[in-house]
Amino acid sequence: MGRILIVAEKPSVANDIARVLGCTKKGEGFIESDRYIVSWALGHLVALCEPEEYDAALKKWSFDTLPIIPDNIKLKAIKKTSKQLTVLKKLMNSKDTDSIICATDSGREGELIFRYIYEYVKCKKPFKRLWISSMTDEAIKEGFLLLKDSGEYDSLYQSAKCRSEADWLVGMNASRAYTIRHNALLSVGRVQTPTLFMLVKRQKEINDFVSEDYYEVEADYGSFKGLWYREKYGDTRIDDISIANEIKERVKGKDALVDLVKKETKRDLPPLLYDLTELQRTANRLYGFSAKKTLDLAQKLYERHKLITYPRTDSRYLTGDMPVKVASAMKKLLYTDRYKPIVSRLDLNKLNYTKRIIDNAKVSDHHAIIPTDKKTDLSSLSEDEFKVFDLVARRFAAVFYPPYEYMVTTVAASCDGDKFVSKGKTEISRGWHDAEIINEKEKKDLIPDNVNKGDILNIKSAVVLNKKTQPPKPYTEATLLSAMENAGRDAEDETLREQMKDSGLGTPATRAAVIERLLSVGYIKRSGKSLIPEEKGIKLCETVPLELKSPQTTGKWEKGLSSIAKGKMQPERFMGSIKRFVLFIIDDAANNNSKVEFEREERHGSKKSASLGKCPICGGKVLENSKAFYCSNWKSGCAFKIWKDILDRYGNRIDAALVKKLLKDGKAEKIKLTLPQTGESGTGTLVLSREKNFAAEVMDFQRNQN
Repeated sequence: MGRILIVAEKPSVANDIARVLGCTKKGEGFIESDRYIVSWALGHLVALCEPEEYDAALKKWSFDTLPIIPDNIKLKAIKKTSKQLTVLKKLMNSKDTDSIICATDSGREGELIFRYIYEYVKCKKPFKRLWISSMTDEAIKEGFLLLKDSGEYDSLYQSAKCRSEADWLVGMNASRAYTIRHNALLSVGRVQTPTLFMLVKRQKEINDFVSEDYYEVEADYGSFKGLWYREKYGDTRIDDISIANEIKERVKGKDALVDLVKKETKRDLPPLLYDLTELQRTANRLYGFSAKKTLDLAQKLYERHKLITYPRTDSRYLTGDMPVKVASAMKKLLYTDRYKPIVSRLDLNKLNYTKRIIDNAKVSDHHAIIPTDKKTDLSSLSEDEFKVFDLVARRFAAVFYPPYEYMVTTVAASCDGDKFVSKGKTEISRGWHDAEIINEKEKKDLIPDNVNKGDILNIKSAVVLNKKTQPPKPYTEATLLSAMENAGRDAEDETLREQMKDSGLGTPATRAAVIERLLSVGYIKRSGKSLIPEEKGIKLCETVPLELKSPQTTGKWEKGLSSIAKGKMQPERFMGSIKRFVLFIIDDAANNNSKVEFEREERHGSKKSASLGKCPICGGKVLENSKAFYCSNWKSGCAFKIWKDILDRYGNRIDAALVKKLLKDGKAEKIKLTLPQTGESGTGTLVLSREKNFAAEVMDFQRNQN
């Protein structure tokens, strides 16, 4: 009898699964037992072919070859991970393998990783799906008892495939078209360009903003203060300083009659549980973490430490079958000194599961992020890992806390026709504020309890406050993530707004990468917590049509991808719209009359003008700018380029000296690297791959010997 092959997304996950299933015998690229073989991908092992791999003539960037829309978009092996792909091909097609279990990450991208491998190696064997939301041993065991039929995820795969091919078609065609049109290396994308446009639009609003002076008159009663107003309490603005001075002079020293004392008790309900986007927003607001950093930390908490559930979720709710798991996880926190004071205030036998916590209709692939019931060893976490876990743990308890209650007191008083309003806030019950990290502002202008209607207040003094209208604030990663999540919902068309309720720019799992991409190509920069568009990004948005940069366009596409995943739209219909859009892009780039001029790439941000060596493709000079090493003949179509961030994910950085060695010898050996998948340290060789148009690739990783 043959064995069952299990394919995980990463070696670390494969090791956990193998341990749970009792697989102990290690092979080259797999771990096995008598019943199971556990192997793994290394993220994506298979990618979409480049244009020149369909036809060598497409290597040159020219309008004559656009649009590039293959009848069938082909797959290729990724060179640097081809060894592991060979292992999987052999295992998947082996006569000793009866069936397969897909155990890649339980989401759209994880599904795509496995299906692309399955398709590329031409495997025909039946497979089932392991779909779990945490990496604890108990969750893995339960998942193998409840394996899903692969057909249940066919629609998810079609959605992922359409997303992948749409990004390729739009990004590749648009980047070529506008690069050729403007003689500047321009990166254009289905999601990144609308995201950039939001940043550029906000910056324009800030630049165009003209600040106006205005004034307010404040009366001081001694124990509290009030602001002059017209008819409504909020209407305190005075545009003419002479009028403000007149009011000040005629009321100071006089008595005011209290016309109204209104006390309102208000309740702020506990926040919802975290999805990835809300977790990223909070970590950015409190700690300044980038969206990518928060995602990376959350992924480590999920995979390595097994302390939180699947982080790449877009849901903030739990399902009705989870109270037992919730109670178990809460008890683990109770036994942790850090969280005992918070959890001990809850009755774990009578947790109040409101509709704000459990709602099956609002959970699709994964529920909200919560702690697992694994014993919490906080000492094993780095400082930043702890900060993210702490947010998740505190929110997990906070949702079961009572509301935050406070009293808002409003006092209205009049002085010979001039009216003043005072507002104060008094805390009644902290409720869930005792569980969360709250940046509380200092309370001001508390109104004494003994103020009543009919009282006389003496205006001891009055002052004119000088004020200025404020421009919109630049986007931070927190506010940009919110804008991406809600893209299109401010559309004027009511029908379109309704259609886009569940869509946005990208997904929770991809938004961080989009922001990082905009930074890496020099379209935006960080300034403190703010994200500021650079000149190149502003100019790109000036030249591309609204349809390409509109968040509503991409939002509708995301809505379509969601519909495909739910089985409500045929993939052919979606891809048909994408292909028509590509034709529109090419026509616009070829025929628009934009006067925008981009700086010559070799001068923009250039650090050195001297050649670093000969281009291995055309023999031109290899030059350096702020983002890449590139060929001086790029305008003539030479595509040679080495991005400076290619080693960032390995904890290293490429420099001019390394590029010189690459150009001279074709490789550079013994480069210090840290594997992003496993955190293992070692050395590798950077080579210029002839098979991939002399792209720079990391090969032959050697682990450090302890």
